[in-house]
Amino acid sequence: MGTVTIGVSIAVPEPHGSQLQERRTGFGDPAAQGIPTHVTLLPPTEVEDGSLPSIEDHLEEVAAAGRNFAMRLAGTGTFRPLSPVVFVQVAEGAEACAWLQKQVRDASGPVARELQFPYHPHVTVAHGIAEEAMDRAYEDLAGYEAAWQCTGFALYEQGADGIWRKLREFPFGGPAVPAQGPDRSKRGRQPAR
Repeated sequence: MGTVTIGVSIAVPEPHGSQLQERRTGFGDPAAQGIPTHVTLLPPTEVEDGSLPSIEDHLEEVAAAGRNFAMRLAGTGTFRPLSPVVFVQVAEGAEACAWLQKQVRDASGPVARELQFPYHPHVTVAHGIAEEAMDRAYEDLAGYEAAWQCTGFALYEQGADGIWRKLREFPFGGPAVPAQGPDRSKRGRQPAR
């Protein structure tokens, strides 16, 4: 049995995702085209490929307990000099992201792991490039803003070519449940509360 590298994240929806990916490419970040724009919940983690079904079951449980929440990006930040990263800040939704990532990495689950640094939700826009380009990313996106309703997260796998591909989405609120009311023959998804 082999291993695969997986990650769990909240995708930044369109048109914001493509806009930030194009900006990241423009700053000279060679990884930009292989990484969908996202907020990380589980950083790159090597797992046995046979463990994917149990990981998906675990993520279903996490998503079932989750609820939609407002996400807003605003302004920039950096992890320099500790780490060569410039990012767009999560101005709203950070607490929900922190709760989710803790559930994903829960010690009793199949992807329990410690983090190298304390969790800080963000959207990377420059990583490991020249300092001048990092400065430009920090300045050029200082006024950036985007907002959306977060309705779930996804599991990704990094291919041998270095490109991250979505394996599966996990919407909040769990599977469809029977509609409530007098006509129980109709089934539908309950609205998130």
